[in-house]
Amino acid sequence: MADTPASTAPAGAPLQPLFYQALQPLNSQLHADWRLADGDAGFAETTPFVPLVVGELAAAARSYPIVFAADSAQPVAVLGLERRNLFVQGGRWLPDAYVPAYVRRYPFAFVATINPDGFALAIDSGSDRVLQNGSDGTPLFVEGKPSELTSQALAFCDAFQAEAAATAAFLDALKAQNLLIDRRADATLPDGRKLGLDGFQVVDAEKFANLADDVVLDWHRRGWLALVHFHLASLERFGLLLSRQAGLADPATPVTPMSSDAASAAPTSTHLH
Repeated sequence: MADTPASTAPAGAPLQPLFYQALQPLNSQLHADWRLADGDAGFAETTPFVPLVVGELAAAARSYPIVFAADSAQPVAVLGLERRNLFVQGGRWLPDAYVPAYVRRYPFAFVATINPDGFALAIDSGSDRVLQNGSDGTPLFVEGKPSELTSQALAFCDAFQAEAAATAAFLDALKAQNLLIDRRADATLPDGRKLGLDGFQVVDAEKFANLADDVVLDWHRRGWLALVHFHLASLERFGLLLSRQAGLADPATPVTPMSSDAASAAPTSTHLH
């Protein structure tokens, strides 16, 4: 799974993955003096979704609806119904919600190298946490070698990349069985305002229930049956998401069931891409 480029890059600028502004592969000579300051989750406060990998679907399903981006089938956690992350307040991720690995690895990431199967550790030089001189923060290199911080980031990104490969295999299986169908979610807030979410897919529960026996056995052995069940169960979280959006504590706030049809009155729509 390659990082999904953000669609908000200026015209003519290279597209960067979600959150990232200027990824640079780390080099012990070029970045010998660079340091990383402490930071918070403020960088994620305006994103209504974030990518997931298969190893975290069970944990993420307890906090968020999990859907699949329509253009790539990338699994994503839905964090809001507008251009706002309902799980970040005052720069802090809410303590009762799971923090996705994609968020936790920032501002580090892997970038492809000349070797088709190779990756190098990179950092977002556009992050205000990245300091190119001075003595504040934690060094990225010590005496020409990766610091403990950088080594930990390398190990985390390496594990994330392995999970990304496992995610790609799972998505290929979903596509091969033609299980993904287009959906949209429409909701009406207590003040009458309508919100919509489109550009996503879900697993067709009826087709899933009728998979051939040999496919079911194979998916059971691979752990893919459980992943689909986590996804389907997570869709109940749309009601809780609407309650957060409305500023209510009651998860019974009515939400229009997910449908491929547009709402009777055009809602403010957020598109997953």
